[in-house]
Amino acid sequence: MTKPTGHLAAWRSFRLFEPLGADVLAEVAAAAHRREWAAGATLFQRGDPGDYLVALLTGRIRLALGTAQGRELVLRHAEPGDLFGELSLFDGAPRSAEATALVASAGYVLNRRDFDQIAARHPSLRDAATLYLCRMLRDTTEQLEGIALYTLEARVARFLLFTLRQIHGDDLPPNPLLRLEINQSDLAAVLGASRPKVNRALQALRDTGAVQRRGEAMECDTAALIRLAEPQPE
Repeated sequence: MTKPTGHLAAWRSFRLFEPLGADVLAEVAAAAHRREWAAGATLFQRGDPGDYLVALLTGRIRLALGTAQGRELVLRHAEPGDLFGELSLFDGAPRSAEATALVASAGYVLNRRDFDQIAARHPSLRDAATLYLCRMLRDTTEQLEGIALYTLEARVARFLLFTLRQIHGDDLPPNPLLRLEINQSDLAAVLGASRPKVNRALQALRDTGAVQRRGEAMECDTAALIRLAEPQPE
């Protein structure tokens, strides 16, 4: 049975499924099932079989790499509207990272078998997946470029702009409020720096007026952040 139109709109809000027609979305929605995870729950670990993707509706999921010595690299935090676990869905390889719910979370799970069956009937799903993976690769390239070539202040500014664009799109307001759902330790891991250095970089942005604390949020000066985000070789 076809899911309600609002349900299809929810699927279209995810980047991979955005360009798809209603008929394809209806099949995706019918095949997927909703899951909930308590705070602290492990969704999957590195090396686990990869046979589904998660479309996150609520909560926050930490995607990270860990070592036997207890060291950890946080790759990113998945927020509502994000997909994760999708690489294993496409290539069938084991999980390349572990996923942990930082707060109570919920999302849709789409199995690889169902994805493949729908894609066999609707080649547009494969086309959308190819476009999505290309965008992911470009985002990764930009992140690596930032770590290698930019000062830490520039990297923080670029991270804030990236987060703002996830919320507002490319047409950013001049002074948006931003509440980061990530602590400074995890932000430092994402940016490839230590927590004290990230703290100093944020203070430097405050000193220039690029960001100002407003309670639990930051008021951002978009023009100032864009200027700071310009390449500044070390």
